[in-house]
Amino acid sequence: MQPIKKNKVGKDKLRRFAEIKTFGNVFEYDPSEIIQQDLPLKGKWNSVYFKNDNPLVVELACGKGEYSVGLAQIFPDKNFIGIDIKGNRIWRGAKTAVDNGMKNVAFVRTRIEMIYSVFEKKELDEIWITFPDPQPNKPMKRLTSSRFLKSYFPLLKSDASIHLKTDSAELYEYTLEVIRLNGFEILAHTSDLYHSDLVDKAFSIYTHYEKLFLNKNKKITYIHFKLRETDGDYFEPEKIISNTNR
Repeated sequence: MQPIKKNKVGKDKLRRFAEIKTFGNVFEYDPSEIIQQDLPLKGKWNSVYFKNDNPLVVELACGKGEYSVGLAQIFPDKNFIGIDIKGNRIWRGAKTAVDNGMKNVAFVRTRIEMIYSVFEKKELDEIWITFPDPQPNKPMKRLTSSRFLKSYFPLLKSDASIHLKTDSAELYEYTLEVIRLNGFEILAHTSDLYHSDLVDKAFSIYTHYEKLFLNKNKKITYIHFKLRETDGDYFEPEKIISNTNR
């Protein structure tokens, strides 16, 4: 029976990959192509695709797109773009948006390292990073590492901010240390979001993984912060010691 199950999973993936190419809200780009040239919508997301001047919000490593779609439903006066390399994941959020006729959410399938080819300087109003891989053994691959934050900064407007939501205590403490070392501005943070006074409608969305974490009584952490310009590279913590809960 196991080979049949695997075969079915493979067919489902192929079906989704084929269907996603028919969605008008999904843009797929091979990283090797992006290196050669910028995307056609770079700097034109609002004017050409969304056709309005609403704030542009990006979710990095959006997975199934649950948070991107959820935020787009809660905030119809904002435009949302989810980015992930896994087309099989993006399919779920993109299909939900298509089925519901949502016009303020789109998805880009590419690597986050290529974000500079997707967006123009000063094009973004906000970034959300929800439950990313905490990369316990590879800190420079964390989406809040100095390396990644340095790549986001040119794309952010002067008053733009970043949200990190994670169940990983290690990633939470690491990110706080990155913020401290580089003199970034913390707007809010908590090591136990759902027992804090920070909860608002943006946190009424629960992803598949967040539900699993909450069922295991794991605490959800949250940081809201702003970057700043520096003369050189951002500083990276030497070491973070934590009792991680992931």
